[in-house]
Amino acid sequence: MATTVLPRPLTRRFADRPLIEAAGRFGPNWYAAVMGTAIVANGAHVLPGGVPARFAELFWVLGFAGLLALAGIRLVGRLHHARVRPLDDPTVAVFLGCPPMALMAVGFGALGAGEPLLGPGPAVALDAVLWTLGTLYGLWAAGTVLFRLTTRYEVSWADAAPTWLLPVVAPMVSAALGPALIPHLPAGQAQQTMLLACVAMFGMSLVAVLMLLPTLWGRLAHEGPLPPALIPTLFLVLGPLGQSVTAVTQFAAHGPAVFAGFALLYGVPVFGFALLWLAVAAAASVRGLRRGMPFAMTWWAYTFPVGTCVTGAAGLYARTGADAFAVASVALYVLLLAAWAVAAVRTARSLPAFVRTPRGR
Repeated sequence: MATTVLPRPLTRRFADRPLIEAAGRFGPNWYAAVMGTAIVANGAHVLPGGVPARFAELFWVLGFAGLLALAGIRLVGRLHHARVRPLDDPTVAVFLGCPPMALMAVGFGALGAGEPLLGPGPAVALDAVLWTLGTLYGLWAAGTVLFRLTTRYEVSWADAAPTWLLPVVAPMVSAALGPALIPHLPAGQAQQTMLLACVAMFGMSLVAVLMLLPTLWGRLAHEGPLPPALIPTLFLVLGPLGQSVTAVTQFAAHGPAVFAGFALLYGVPVFGFALLWLAVAAAASVRGLRRGMPFAMTWWAYTFPVGTCVTGAAGLYARTGADAFAVASVALYVLLLAAWAVAAVRTARSLPAFVRTPRGR
């Protein structure tokens, strides 16, 4: 009886191709570049006074294209390196919060900067799909990584880093971006359920962040500065701060009147603390740069968290009409653009060497 020889997997046929082999080295942290690009478009759309529509559209297209390209690369990488499992390594697993946030950031942009390109109907459909996928992915990542941090991963106080916030911030992104879909849902139970789900995810993420922040602060206070490559991750603390302020202003815009007062009572003090932390993180970064801080993909932490503060400030301006918030949002957006330009240029320069580096080095 003849023996049937099964063909090798497609990726194995090209095992000697550098690009195929390199695909396995693109971890979930690379989605931070998509997040940082999408937030430039989303911030431009809500910025008081506005910016040229083509500018916002350009960054939304870049973010959408980056999302599709990275998803394809990651798929090839997982097929070629099937034994590589991000959940096995706690330093990699925490970055599983990035893909869902990238999905939702691009989806939200479809309703703003992307709508003139897609049309109203397709824009809503795309956002609904990406928000749903991102929310389910984000809830899974938050629960799974937290569970493993408490039961499986062998980590010490010194291992704590701001990257631990990434999985638990994903539900906050769902809470902040979900209300934009409420007007497109049937009136009544559907809209109410969506709003309540977003409020629940706001609470879920907020409590988890408050649980982790003392550990992170204790690590910084008692174990000394972070390793140079992790210094930019101090900006990640701005993510839950700015995104939660954005969320409460969205609740006020799309929910009952009771949320209007809550948006101010919560949003203004938290935004104030965000500015304080921004100064601390910026000072630490300047100190790190003076001491030779190397470029790493963690530099993308300078983008999305600052962008959430842009949308948070813009939301507070929409609720109060206070010029101070308008000025803050514009100033933060300028900082966001500068950070994006630096991170994008440095990433482009380092990409060829990254692709050529053999696995394991």
